[in-house]
Amino acid sequence: MEIEILKSKIHRAVITEANLHYVGSLTLDEDMMDAANMIEHEKVQVVNVNNGSRLETYLIKGKRGSGICCMNGPAARQGAVGDIIIIISYARMEFEKAKTFKPWMVFPMERNKV
Repeated sequence: MEIEILKSKIHRAVITEANLHYVGSLTLDEDMMDAANMIEHEKVQVVNVNNGSRLETYLIKGKRGSGICCMNGPAARQGAVGDIIIIISYARMEFEKAKTFKPWMVFPMERNKV
């Protein structure tokens, strides 16, 4: 049996930009993506701590070291600059392997630095 479990989590990143007139997605500093073992175009869940919204989108690489965390397209309506978000990705795996799997956890510091 396969189950879906937490693969990666970026806990309490800060939204730095919101771009309504973009195709859609979440642009994220490549350093944060690497630290969380996330890749471009990976499906993620974004949970906004400030307003309680939850949405699914995908990642786009942002400039390395920039601290960028930009909500794009319709997602821009789900958060404002300065809001705190949690970015989550999941993986499917065999039940027995899932029992010992350890997810990547990232706790960004000021300005979304890893």
